[in-house]
Amino acid sequence: MSASNKIVIVVTGEPPEGIAARLGDYPAMFERALGNAWTDGFDIVDARCESLREGAALIVTGSSSSVHEREDWVLRAEGELRHFVDRAVPILGVCFGHQLLAQALGGEVKPHPRGREMSTVTVERLEEDPLLEGLEPRFVANACHRDTVLELPPNARVLGRNEHDPHQVLRFAPRAYGVQFHPEWDGEMMRAIVEARTEILEAEGIDAGALRARALDTPSGPRILQNFVKHYVRSS
Repeated sequence: MSASNKIVIVVTGEPPEGIAARLGDYPAMFERALGNAWTDGFDIVDARCESLREGAALIVTGSSSSVHEREDWVLRAEGELRHFVDRAVPILGVCFGHQLLAQALGGEVKPHPRGREMSTVTVERLEEDPLLEGLEPRFVANACHRDTVLELPPNARVLGRNEHDPHQVLRFAPRAYGVQFHPEWDGEMMRAIVEARTEILEAEGIDAGALRARALDTPSGPRILQNFVKHYVRSS
């Protein structure tokens, strides 16, 4: 596991077919959302086929895979993430990445008993924390998940919740966080995801048109990413 001075974006999946060509892949979305908050470069690691590398920080992306299916690459990535948490490397897990960190550190990830959460949702901030600096007590975020962190790992602290999911924002360790939503997605990306999954949504009895109409830009997303860099990467 060689070290880098760049932020390592750990890829665990990609957008539905056709979206990346129009809106960029997940690394491009994170780079765009971070903007000038980070100018020292990025390394890209695909966790599905290569070992993780230490960097100035790790950001673990979303995925259509499920942590609870326990694929070999998931088990390997969990062990590597535990190593980096022990070394106090700053880590931010997003959606699947949030779940991967939770499972790696002793929690349990399962299909959500209330089903899918999708489109722009409201999250309640439960306490002050550097990651959530400047956010309103209730802020909006773009979400898309069927699984959830059902049981917290030891010492995890809940920083944000909503009616659908009580574990929207978690602090796993002093420099390790997870968010169940997608801070890198803007309204256009959220609408594109809904459109790409319309058939699946309708099969589940979900009104895709209503989800698409609800999708918004969420300034809280880039703010969370920029706070992560400001408080945990720049200060490392």
